[in-house]
Amino acid sequence: MDDFDPDRDEVIGRAYQAGVRAILCPMDVTSLKSIQTTLEMGSRHPHVYSAAGVHPHQAKLFNPDFLSRIKEFARDKNVVAIGEIGLDFHYDFSSPDEQRAAFRAQLALAKDLRYPAIIHSRNAGREIAAAVREEYFYSGGVLHCFTEDWEFAKTMLDWNFFISFSGILTFANAQPLRDIAQMLPLSKILIETDSPYLTPAPFRGIKKRNEPALVIETARVLADLKKVSVAEIAQATTKNFYRAFRIPDPGSQPHI
Repeated sequence: MDDFDPDRDEVIGRAYQAGVRAILCPMDVTSLKSIQTTLEMGSRHPHVYSAAGVHPHQAKLFNPDFLSRIKEFARDKNVVAIGEIGLDFHYDFSSPDEQRAAFRAQLALAKDLRYPAIIHSRNAGREIAAAVREEYFYSGGVLHCFTEDWEFAKTMLDWNFFISFSGILTFANAQPLRDIAQMLPLSKILIETDSPYLTPAPFRGIKKRNEPALVIETARVLADLKKVSVAEIAQATTKNFYRAFRIPDPGSQPHI
């Protein structure tokens, strides 16, 4: 994102200082700048991973050539998922039919590659779940920045998906979302920033730009909901991250 052009390395450094173990940054394969910047970050920072996909907002740009491009990127060891892909029926940056075509094609590719998918769903839970069922997509992945209902969450758990909460979990008006987080097993939860958006409380309105170091605030709210320590949330969500994206967990490797 352009928001990080002035200080991207400093942002990554602050994340590590705050205790963030790994970062996953989806690239927009319709943007040359996004591709170059994301891959370059991964080459210089061993704990920065990538995903490759066409976001539903850019679905109007999608054509089958992008599938070959995504498949090529997937050969890079730092590209660990297909995404963000999905449906967004809140905004109209791309038409519903354009979104459906791009989503279905990329979901099929992820299935062929046996890669997890990072799915963006806004006002689209039923269609997302139907597509996953019809594609018989058992590679799983992550429901990113989850804001939908309990039934959708439960359905996606059955298809090997993790549910990821952003700074929205800390917002005063997000009690229904906190109720869902409370019901979900901790073994299926991730936390994220969705930076530069969705700055969590208490920094919402103070900091215009969200960044990975602030994910600790979402962890604190989740710890309160689960009645466990922040350290336990950190341990669980870190373990879940490596499981979701099938990355060897460096914290579990024997020391020689």
